[in-house]
Amino acid sequence: MIQVSGLKKSFGQLDVLHNVSLQVNKNEVVAIIGPSGSGKSTLLRSLIHLEQVEGGSICIEGDYLVKDGKYGSPAQLKDITLKMGMVFQHFNLFPHLTVRANLELAPRHVKGEPAAGIRKKSDELLSKVGLADKAEVYPANLSGGQKQRVAIARALMLKPDILLFDEPTSALDPELTGEVLRVIKQLAEEHMTMVIVTHEMGFAREVADQVIFMDKGEVVEAGEPEALFGSPRLARTQSFLSRA
Repeated sequence: MIQVSGLKKSFGQLDVLHNVSLQVNKNEVVAIIGPSGSGKSTLLRSLIHLEQVEGGSICIEGDYLVKDGKYGSPAQLKDITLKMGMVFQHFNLFPHLTVRANLELAPRHVKGEPAAGIRKKSDELLSKVGLADKAEVYPANLSGGQKQRVAIARALMLKPDILLFDEPTSALDPELTGEVLRVIKQLAEEHMTMVIVTHEMGFAREVADQVIFMDKGEVVEAGEPEALFGSPRLARTQSFLSRA
């Protein structure tokens, strides 16, 4: 589903991604862990073209978003990025729109889908995330956990093949974290292909099929959760996990 090779990204003199390569298979949940500033969020944002890389390749379901540092046409980029949905750390809901309107905006304006189908889908997804009774509520009247569940439902509205999560619980109080993780866990059980940047080690160990440890813009170590958490090979991984 996702093939990344030799990815390079800098902000001025700072190398944020240095020769990053990874692979995500269909129906797989990949957790990306690592210290702050290790390039995790930049990698995720690069996959959906919210950041532009200087080198390397990103291939999504057989189509190149960028190949050897060269991007395709705007139309090609739009087609590829529409295969993915993204859930942000700070929800990024439109405050002047109701929960339902937040969900229905993109299908109406990006895909031009018929109103009846959009309404049916928004009802289904709000029920799925346990917020059927909040359709006409504004984001300011929701808890952080509820906002993040709305953000997940919104990302699902465009029927993406891949979901990207950037620290989906880091802005939440601990008691609200569980309700969001339950929704993500349910998606994993339904075999949704997901890439999750997270600091929740227990969650990564339980839900992920593959865990990638990043540090200083590099993929340091990757493997199945039990192997990576149980017996990490490298000192950098061992040091990070001992403090996590």
